[in-house]
Amino acid sequence: MATARLLSSFISPPIPSSPSSSVNPLPPFFAFTHNYLCAAVLLLPPLAYLTYKDYRSFLSLGPGGTPYNFYGYCIITSLRLLALRNPRVPGPVPEGLKHNGYLPKSGVAKRDAARPIVTGIAPHRQMNQRPRREIFDLLSSSLQNLADNYPRRLRIAISCFEKHCPGLFSRKQVNKTCNGEIVHAHLSDGSMHMTLHPADAKIVIEAGWGERHPLSRGGWCRRFVPVGFVMIYAPRTEEEVGLVLEIVKAGIGWVSGEPLDESEARLYPREMETKDGLNRCDSGHCPANANSTIKNCESDVVQNVANAVMEVA
Repeated sequence: MATARLLSSFISPPIPSSPSSSVNPLPPFFAFTHNYLCAAVLLLPPLAYLTYKDYRSFLSLGPGGTPYNFYGYCIITSLRLLALRNPRVPGPVPEGLKHNGYLPKSGVAKRDAARPIVTGIAPHRQMNQRPRREIFDLLSSSLQNLADNYPRRLRIAISCFEKHCPGLFSRKQVNKTCNGEIVHAHLSDGSMHMTLHPADAKIVIEAGWGERHPLSRGGWCRRFVPVGFVMIYAPRTEEEVGLVLEIVKAGIGWVSGEPLDESEARLYPREMETKDGLNRCDSGHCPANANSTIKNCESDVVQNVANAVMEVA
């Protein structure tokens, strides 16, 4: 019997105890960290790919009011948290401003097309329904003519908001914008950004001619753009250029504090413009050596954006 028991012990050795019963488990903190580290490793590649695609989309809009690099992309990504959810809904009109806009009492004719696709924050661009080049040239020359016809009130200089295209400025600034800028037109898509009286902005948006800038919600966002800062969709015909110019004239009235008096047109010769050293731009090119006043304004806009992002962080 003893021999049989000895042989059976070799044939069926005792089962060793489970390792889990003899080895201490990881402490809860390290187990928690280990799980999140594994999740981060799994999520990192798709997040990196999505970020790359989003960055390429940002670059495809072209240069705008923020640096045209990854730093500018990070700024805009942060500002998305503040963007309006539906910029095609007009903003509120203060009680004291409801009945004294600068557009005609009859308003403006409704736009006879669906709204275009608009994307981005800075840059903020119209992606379709873009005009022919000759229509944009007509729009640009019309803005130039306004400055030529009213040299005591208006001037052309590099846009203080965009910094890559010409803008129309008021020499007198009652309602504050960036250095008195009224409007600038984008060569890339034919659209415009301008500052309007709140009641006029409501009329324009409801007529289908534009929408609010994503950051034009007022309050803390005033450091980026004024409350009445809107995109005006690109005019597609000569008739639409004429209509858009009426909206521009309303913007002149709002920024300067008084409507444009057409009896003053060409009242003063062009040589009597104030010699402030600001560079003039044609419809296709802006000189690189802009006046220091404009440069200072540009740097202020970029610095304000950077400071605001740091405050949010």
